[in-house]
Amino acid sequence: MSDRSAQRALIDATLALVAALAGIAMFLPPLLQATTGSVLRVVAAGLLIALAMPLHWVFLGIAARRLHRSVAGWVGLSVLLFPVGGAAALILLAWLAADEAGHADPQAPAGAH
Repeated sequence: MSDRSAQRALIDATLALVAALAGIAMFLPPLLQATTGSVLRVVAAGLLIALAMPLHWVFLGIAARRLHRSVAGWVGLSVLLFPVGGAAALILLAWLAADEAGHADPQAPAGAH
């Protein structure tokens, strides 16, 4: 797989994590009273979390597979250490993807990327 497809999966995993964290933030003290005051907001935030977290894990697994890494290990890290583990997995996989892109063709000219 190309590095671009792995980068796309990492970007999608990042967006899903941000969406899930936005749903979780709705239940934190500054927004808690406004959220629990409306059944619609509670349901919307709950659905956002319920959909975004599995999507984050799926896209993280896709990125790991495209980078030829252990899918179970990276997704397990993300699940067990949520949300810090998800962010750490994204950062490390992005770093590994950038490292592989730099070592892909050392003979290529600098402007060829």
